[in-house]
Amino acid sequence: MFIIEEIEMNAITIVPYEAKYQPYFEKFNRHWIEAWFTMEPLDEYVLTNPEEAILKDGGAILMALYNGQCAGTVGLRKVADKVYEFTKMAVDENFRRKGIAEALSLASLEKAKELDAIKVILYSNTKNANAIKLYEKIGFKHLQVEAGVYERANVKMELPLRSAAAENFIEAKVKRRL
Repeated sequence: MFIIEEIEMNAITIVPYEAKYQPYFEKFNRHWIEAWFTMEPLDEYVLTNPEEAILKDGGAILMALYNGQCAGTVGLRKVADKVYEFTKMAVDENFRRKGIAEALSLASLEKAKELDAIKVILYSNTKNANAIKLYEKIGFKHLQVEAGVYERANVKMELPLRSAAAENFIEAKVKRRL
């Protein structure tokens, strides 16, 4: 296992969150949520208070820079001992189809391992078919969705980080980077 401080893939650089990135974190996520769904109270809280909602309890937020411009983000919210929710991944529409979502996914899995996570869960919606395909490619498996997390969630997935699928995804992407 190796620790990520900064990952660079071609024009994409993944960096740890700093307070200066909050407006981008909020803007990128607010855009897709409001375009496809309704902003829920939990969303509003997380987007306006990421330090409190995600970082305070041991989570992480990563930012993707494309040629130095802020282009995307993803969060890992600690939900239980050694379990993190892959959350609030968004890529600015001007930077889509450049490999940013995949780079953020890779970096978040490496960060989760660094945080000593044993599994990562996520919630999504079937409207977001491209994201679900990416999650399946990474090795996430579908679970039954429990009520009460997000009104829009009709998909729940998990990835045990010690799984062959997770290891293979990370290994393949790291080799491509080198």
